[in-house]
Amino acid sequence: QNILTVCFSVGYSAVALNHVIDFKEKKQEIIKPVSPSELFPFLPVVQGTSKRIKVLTRLTLVVSDPSHCNLLRSTSANIRLYDIIAVFPKTEKLFHIACTTLDVDLICINVTEKLPFYFRRPPVNMAIDRGIYFELLYTPAIKDSTMRRYTISNAISLMQICKGKVSSQSENKPLELRGPYDVANLGLLFGLSEGEAKAAVSTNCRATMLHGETRKSACGVVYTVKKPRRVEEEETAVPACKKAKTQA
Repeated sequence: QNILTVCFSVGYSAVALNHVIDFKEKKQEIIKPVSPSELFPFLPVVQGTSKRIKVLTRLTLVVSDPSHCNLLRSTSANIRLYDIIAVFPKTEKLFHIACTTLDVDLICINVTEKLPFYFRRPPVNMAIDRGIYFELLYTPAIKDSTMRRYTISNAISLMQICKGKVSSQSENKPLELRGPYDVANLGLLFGLSEGEAKAAVSTNCRATMLHGETRKSACGVVYTVKKPRRVEEEETAVPACKKAKTQA
């Protein structure tokens, strides 16, 4: 409840409860997600609106062996109950599999140490074409100078390939949470432009939620976007009198 209150106070309108499964530690099974109504007796109202904060369920699988991916390929009933599915690949081979074949919404990147492989453009582009986003954990950049160096280095390496198709995440400590504008400013250090940094905490997150809804549904999700106007259309829309003044 305290973490949820902090998220509400710093300006977030949606949060995800993350259930992490690391197959390396011990044999674990995917259980049904806990309903947010069972954990929180009430949800705070988003500032400036009459809507309550939205709480999603998320499953993150830490995979270190190709056999761990079989669980995602299987049609597990419990997996379909989660709103967002993320995968944390530990090797280059698993990163390639996650980008090309796995039916997930997010691919998490380890930023706390030097990566044992380089990001390659073909699998990253394939993941982007499939509507998958990459996630960076920004908390290490706040806590430690060494981790900050690795975080910025790994983030810049990824940004050069994925063209800003990233999202951000924080750990489950209230003091380490930062507001959306603070995270967007931090994205400038990662090599993002101002627009890409804002998208990492807004439109990219919404696109990930829509991708998860598409994965769960049988058909898909339809949403509208504003079509940019061409220069010719803008010229035809200008009255003739204003055209003459502009040309004069």
